[in-house]
Amino acid sequence: MLSESVPKQTDPWVHREAGWNSALAARTASLLALSNGYLGIRGTLEEGGSAGGPGTFLNGFHESVLLRPADSGHGDPRSDEVLASVADGTRIELTVEGELLDVETGVVVAHTRDLDLRTGLLTRALRWRSPAGHEISLRTRRLVSLKHREVAAIEYEVESAQALRVTMRSMLAVDPGAAASTQDPRAGSRLAHSALMPVGSFSDPNSAVLMHQTLESRQTVAAGMTHRADPGAGAESAVDEAGSHASWSRDFELEADRPQRVVKFLAYHWASNGRPNDLLRECLASLGNAASLGFDGLVANQREALDAVWDHADIELDGDPEIQHALRYALFQIHQNAAFADGHGIPAKGLTGRGYNGHTFWDTEIFLLPLLMHCAPAHVAAALRWRASTLPQARARAQQLGLQGGAFPWRTISGTECSAYLPAGTAAFHVNADIAHAVSEYVANTGDVEFEREVGVPVLVETARLWASLGYHDAEHEGRFSIDGVTGPDEYSVLVDNNTYTNLMAQANLRAAIDVVKQHGGESCGVDEKELESWRLAADAMHVPFSDELGVHLQDEDFARHQRFDFASTLPEQYPLFLHVPYFQLYRQQVIKQPDLVLAMVLHPGAFTHEQKQRNFAFYESLTVRDSSLAAGTLSVVAAELGDLQLAYDYLGEAALLDHHDIARNTSDGLHLAALAGGWSAVISGLAGARQHGGHLSFTPRLPEPLERIAFPYTFRGRTLRVEFTRHEAVYELTHGDNLEFGHFDSMLGLSAGSKIAAPIIPPKSAVKFSQPVGRVPRRRRSLRRGVG
Repeated sequence: MLSESVPKQTDPWVHREAGWNSALAARTASLLALSNGYLGIRGTLEEGGSAGGPGTFLNGFHESVLLRPADSGHGDPRSDEVLASVADGTRIELTVEGELLDVETGVVVAHTRDLDLRTGLLTRALRWRSPAGHEISLRTRRLVSLKHREVAAIEYEVESAQALRVTMRSMLAVDPGAAASTQDPRAGSRLAHSALMPVGSFSDPNSAVLMHQTLESRQTVAAGMTHRADPGAGAESAVDEAGSHASWSRDFELEADRPQRVVKFLAYHWASNGRPNDLLRECLASLGNAASLGFDGLVANQREALDAVWDHADIELDGDPEIQHALRYALFQIHQNAAFADGHGIPAKGLTGRGYNGHTFWDTEIFLLPLLMHCAPAHVAAALRWRASTLPQARARAQQLGLQGGAFPWRTISGTECSAYLPAGTAAFHVNADIAHAVSEYVANTGDVEFEREVGVPVLVETARLWASLGYHDAEHEGRFSIDGVTGPDEYSVLVDNNTYTNLMAQANLRAAIDVVKQHGGESCGVDEKELESWRLAADAMHVPFSDELGVHLQDEDFARHQRFDFASTLPEQYPLFLHVPYFQLYRQQVIKQPDLVLAMVLHPGAFTHEQKQRNFAFYESLTVRDSSLAAGTLSVVAAELGDLQLAYDYLGEAALLDHHDIARNTSDGLHLAALAGGWSAVISGLAGARQHGGHLSFTPRLPEPLERIAFPYTFRGRTLRVEFTRHEAVYELTHGDNLEFGHFDSMLGLSAGSKIAAPIIPPKSAVKFSQPVGRVPRRRRSLRRGVG
């Protein structure tokens, strides 16, 4: 729940930290993290300290760790991959008349940090009084460049009303490592020692570069810093570097009311099996380019990059300033964590923390890419090209498991399976269909034929082969195609037979593979007519469990046979259940971590009638505890479709504010990017009712009473449609591209370039209400007239 010490964020464009609370430092370090998808830096204080968990990360840069489960068997992964922290360049110590600036000592007179979503700058203003009574003002600006992927920079300015003797010490240092301090499986592994071995260094009077190599994965990194300082009275500078630590120090007389400014430029280059001297040259070149641009030049580039993002992505929401802020914050964080991710995956927590070891999951394809699809499709293509580049590992993994085709990993950094826990790892085969789904959706949204030929054909073919070998035609049940022993999205129900989500996704995967082979040919993948026919037969006979007695689709074949979990006897502090209840109990009872079958209704709406959706949602909503950060956004979408607009609004708040309020109690390990994307889905797919099926686009917009207006751009097949709606009317304007036809409720509308049209909002037919497990009702969001949230 929201801590009373954390004010609500209601500024439409700025995320603000006011004051200083060391107990919240780790959470704030995640919320104020900066990234560009290649380089990520947590939002810790410049003077350092353990509070907040400092971390500088490079996408894909990892250490390999041997896995030694006691009961391992053939086919189990043998090694894990852990995101490795590289040399931290944010540290700048300031000594004032012999006393070290530290917010935990002396007096913090005033302190704010602002993350500006339009400029991409993290700014800080501190007034601090030392124990001896000397008062200084510190102002910093920090950025991770969205134009120069290897570059970050810090502008550091100090001022005082009295003349003081000051020493500034700017550092570049490798984290020595420490043992993990939590048993929470969501927290990332913190290596008990530094994963980096020094392999070289360089220094000059203003600069230093440290070169390291990981001990096991043999990846090499060069991290560098250089400085540009204002001339100052009595100023003397020096550089000291050795192994895993370098520092640049400056002693000067701080004259009264005359600020002293230093700009610190950082650069990071890495490569698998890279040669240190090559990386050194690249690092020095990046530092030189950044210094020649200067901090103001980098700022101008940053604003230009973000202006382009907001032109294509911004959501305007009137009536709830906290949600308005959260939506823009989500868009900012997802874009900055995807901008230069090409060549690597987008980790579940981006580059904002160590959570989940920096692994990429199915979160990317099912939750992040739909958002990027309609405002930054190039990022989607890059993410899926990375998946395709890991097909050799996927084929090898399938062969290891005795299957055909390719089996993509449940969690990974490089493309190799890193989950040693079969029930919630390898058995979650749906990740393969999730990737195939994202490929098909990208092609449908963009019409990118070249991508379909280069990426779509091999990915869809190899995943179709997986399903054909994983499932079987059950002779005892009229030849239906069954897929046994798998785990769907709900990780409280594992190793089940015929998980409905998995089967529907596999069915779509098989049919999409048939379509691309017919369109582009299958010669490059060795597909013949016999194989195509086997896919068609499997898809047509796919089993989708349904209970005539309950009148609902079954999450899996045996779900209804299980005992209902005792929600009434469960205390609030026992959530999430996996930290307090043995999996043995969770696996054998009716309790849902995340909305498995409900997500199937979102991704495959044509497989269910409206009445079935209502019954399914009512049944599974009463069992879903939302112990997954992925849950609320999905539930919001379906609640809106079924007419419970208040519930949709409540779940929108839970998804969008999950990290702001630390609802999952692990924001300190990094942001939940998929939950942030869930807030976007709750608005675009939920309240706006945006749907895309078979190349056809449609909207069914509706607003809960507290909200007054929503407006956003929506990119579809090279066209940009601006959608704006209130509780009574929707206005559509085609701002870019050729003529477009789309659905509005049961009507078809058409627009030519530059034209707009208004249409009335049709209210829900009935005010359907749904209930949750005892103690798991979402926090109700209220009208501004009574106070929001």
